[in-house]
Amino acid sequence: MTYEILIKSQIKFFFKLLGVSGLLFLIHYYILYSFFETLQTTLQLWLIYCVHFFLVYAVFSIINYRYSKGKEDVFNVFMAGTLLKMVLIMLFLLPLILSDQKNKIPDVLNFFLPYFIFLAFEVYFISKFLSQK
Repeated sequence: MTYEILIKSQIKFFFKLLGVSGLLFLIHYYILYSFFETLQTTLQLWLIYCVHFFLVYAVFSIINYRYSKGKEDVFNVFMAGTLLKMVLIMLFLLPLILSDQKNKIPDVLNFFLPYFIFLAFEVYFISKFLSQK
């Protein structure tokens, strides 16, 4: 795989991820502030989506780079990336978990519902990306 193809696939994935993230954010924002306006949350919604965007893009970039170098066994890289993402997410959520806030469930749901959608998006596009090669 040439350097140009690597950059093209990175840019293509970036804009797909950006579009899905934006659409998902708008839907989530609308639902949250239209139907649950009295709900108090600690984590800002835009920050949650920025964290998810960065982590998914980072894992895809590492897999794309390794694949472009001729390494065809990227499953281990994907699993290691997913494990690293979970550790980083726990570090991100640690202040919330350790806080004195009485009801942490809305924040945790606001974080993990998009997490699973982003994970499904990531798995779909990585498998699609690898099947094209």
